[in-house]
Amino acid sequence: MTPATVRLTKSSGAPTVSVVVPCYNGGRYLDRMMAALDAQTFRDFEIVIVDDGSNDDLTAQKLDELQDRARIVHQPNRGASAARNTGAREARGKILFMLDCDDTIEPSFLGETVPALLTAPAGVGMAVAHLMLVGTENGIVPRYFNRFDLLFTNTLCPGLVMYKSCWLAAGGYDETMRDGYEDWDFSLRLAEAGFHAIEIAKPLYIYQVVGDDQLSSLSSSVHARKLYAKLWRQIRSRHRQSYRLPAMIRLWWQSRNSHGTVPLWKGFVGYLLALTLPDASFNQLMAKLQRRRMPPQAHAA
Repeated sequence: MTPATVRLTKSSGAPTVSVVVPCYNGGRYLDRMMAALDAQTFRDFEIVIVDDGSNDDLTAQKLDELQDRARIVHQPNRGASAARNTGAREARGKILFMLDCDDTIEPSFLGETVPALLTAPAGVGMAVAHLMLVGTENGIVPRYFNRFDLLFTNTLCPGLVMYKSCWLAAGGYDETMRDGYEDWDFSLRLAEAGFHAIEIAKPLYIYQVVGDDQLSSLSSSVHARKLYAKLWRQIRSRHRQSYRLPAMIRLWWQSRNSHGTVPLWKGFVGYLLALTLPDASFNQLMAKLQRRRMPPQAHAA
């Protein structure tokens, strides 16, 4: 399928889906990302690329070349959360798909997630597919929705497919969280707003794990900088009601028969360790657990 077939809907009716792409100095990845979108079997989408204050010539060149294939929105550098929020505000589709510029997707990604979301029962506001890790890490990471597990690990995905109304109801991404875990925070707020996610049990989202300093995933940065304790404390502070003991027990009880990987005892042990251990000790423990996982759960706590 050629690039000219991408529906831009500049003067026609709104598309069903808006693909929102935050981009900071990611020009070297844009050809690959656009090729993945060109290959989609589902065609009713627009592409909104938010240039988050990029300052390299290659990115400027690539964005200029894409003017006829995507809507380009420029803003000063404010971080990934702000770029996603800007793209969501600019989006004309009733469904948003958040795609990081260095990631790609399988050709059937939109063709499987969008119809599943549109035909899902009431209360389902998001669709999520499993991750395929490529780059410096390789493997498949299952993604799913479980309210109890979500207290301890981001079981959803940075590449969420969701109704725009859900983004609005959750208040968008927290733009103050620039060190990482902003996806986890947003997942918790979606769940607290009463929305559920439907799981597509296939590795359709290709998550690029990179090792360079210029454009590395925030989850990799969290691991490298040992920010687990600090960021999970921020998460717990922002979601105090969900982390109260009665609420945690209630969420476990409500989720006990659904797909989950965090036993009640393990969740509480991790929670108590985070409360009692010094940050350095907790970070060291988490770093050891990360090394034992293959592939790593980037947002585990």
